[in-house]
Amino acid sequence: MSRPSWVGVTATYVRAYGAAPGPDENEPVLSGDSIDVSIVVPAFNEERRLGRTVNVLIEYFRGRSLRFEVILVDDGSRDSTLDLMRGFAAANAAVKVVSLASNRGKGRATAAGVMITRGAIVLTTDADLSTPIDEFDKLLAQLAGGADIAIASRAAAASVIAVGQPSYRVMMGRAFNRIVQLLLLPGIKDTQCGFKLYQGPIARELFGSSRIDGFAFDVEILVLAVRLRYRVCEVAVRWENSPDSRVSPVRHSLEMLRDVLRLRLSLARIRREPEPALIGVDQGA
Repeated sequence: MSRPSWVGVTATYVRAYGAAPGPDENEPVLSGDSIDVSIVVPAFNEERRLGRTVNVLIEYFRGRSLRFEVILVDDGSRDSTLDLMRGFAAANAAVKVVSLASNRGKGRATAAGVMITRGAIVLTTDADLSTPIDEFDKLLAQLAGGADIAIASRAAAASVIAVGQPSYRVMMGRAFNRIVQLLLLPGIKDTQCGFKLYQGPIARELFGSSRIDGFAFDVEILVLAVRLRYRVCEVAVRWENSPDSRVSPVRHSLEMLRDVLRLRLSLARIRREPEPALIGVDQGA
C-alpha cells in the first residue's frame, strides 16, 4: 500500500487548522558537507543545566566517530542561556545556535532547530537529558530495522524510571495520555518524552508543517506521521525526572489539553486516510 502524498495531506491539514507560521528572519540556513546525525536541543532559561548537556553530547558523538551537529535553540530566555550557547558555538564548529526573539514555546523552538538540520537522522532531546544519551543506540536500532521514527517511552514495560515524578504529575500525565489515545493516537503509550529520533527528511517535513507552539507539539507531529503512514516505534528507555522542570502543572496542562482538542477538531474536517499497519512498541531486552 503506497503512502498518501505529503503535499495532499498537508494541504488539507493547513486548510483545516490554519497556515503554519514561517521561520523567523534571523534563523540561519545551513549548507555544506553531509552530516550523519543532527541533535536539536531547545532551551528556555537553562543556564544551570545546559553546559553539562552540551559537553555530554559532544563527547558522546565525537567518541562514535560520527559527523554530527548540535543545534541549540534559545527560546527567548531571560537568563544567560543564549550567551552560554554562543560560547559553545565559538569554541566548537559542530555547535550551531538559533535564537528566538521571544519565548514562543517548546514546539516552536524545536521546529526552528529541526528546520536547519542537515543530518541523515535527527535526534531531539531535552536540555536536562532526562533520557541519557546512552539510550541513543536503542532508537537507532529501530531506524536501522525499518522504522521512520523511534520515540523513547517511559510507559513501555521494560522502561527504567530511575527517578520518578511526583505522584500528581504521574496522574496528570496518565490522564493526558488517555485523552490523546482516545482522540488521536490509539496505541502510543507516551507521546511526551522529549527523546525522539527521526529519519532526517521526515523530521524536516513534519516540523515544516507543525503549528502547535507549546508542549503538545509532540502529539501533532506524531498525528501527522501516523496519517502519512510513517512507521513509528516506541522504545523502552532509562529515564529520570529532573526536579527543575519547566512545565507548569496547571497552565501548561490546560494549554496542552486545548491544543489537543483543537487538533482533534481540525482533523475531523479532513477525510480520514487509511490507518498504517500499526505502531510498534519495542519492550527492550
